[in-house]
Amino acid sequence: MIPIIVTISGRVGSETPINCRHSGLRGVIVEGTAEQHFLKHNDAGSWIQDSALMLSMCKEVPWYLDDETGRVYVVGARGAVGFALTVGSEVFEESGRSIVRGTLDYLQGLKMLGVKRIEQVLPTGSSLTVVGEAVKDDIGTIRIQKPQKGPFYVSPKSIDQLVSNLGKWARWYKYASFGLTIFGVFLITKHAIHYYLERRRRWELRRRVLAAAAKRTGSDNEGTNQDCVMPDLCVICLEQEYNAVFIQL
Repeated sequence: MIPIIVTISGRVGSETPINCRHSGLRGVIVEGTAEQHFLKHNDAGSWIQDSALMLSMCKEVPWYLDDETGRVYVVGARGAVGFALTVGSEVFEESGRSIVRGTLDYLQGLKMLGVKRIEQVLPTGSSLTVVGEAVKDDIGTIRIQKPQKGPFYVSPKSIDQLVSNLGKWARWYKYASFGLTIFGVFLITKHAIHYYLERRRRWELRRRVLAAAAKRTGSDNEGTNQDCVMPDLCVICLEQEYNAVFIQL
């Protein structure tokens, strides 16, 4: 069962559109939010502005795309890539100037400013391009939905613009993979050089230990001469000779 991925462009329509309350538009998807804006006292004693979400709602009715040759219903568009709603209205309602309410808020460390209401809508008549899986229900109605595996786009851009944007992303991914490959080679090379230097350091340490042991044996047999040059017996500090290392026994 291979999903049928199709592309269709048309205008948004619905048999039961939603009448927006604030903007007066007719749409098929309407999202509304209400935020309470206020001033509050911080620890330093000054007033800072803040907001809190009071209400969030979403309405959607069955809708379709019409390209003047037929209608195709779209399902689950809110989860598609490129989907965005148009801001229909943005209204700020100031809070009332009641003395009692203002006093109570002030005692709580608050100053109410008002309520900001935002209404976003997918209006009827707007042009969209949809890429998704085409299916047919039991009564023969064709709809486009998100496939289990595959692309799902709902965008105001044309199909040519979508393909162009995907080409740009493909080039960016190519450059990123090339850069990551170079970085990986650098890390491997760095690790190899570190391993080589560590092996060389250990070999040098072993050689100096053996040489120091041979000198110590010779000095024990011949005795100690205070006027002779101090032998190189330090096998711990390899970068600088005659450093002393104190070890508590």
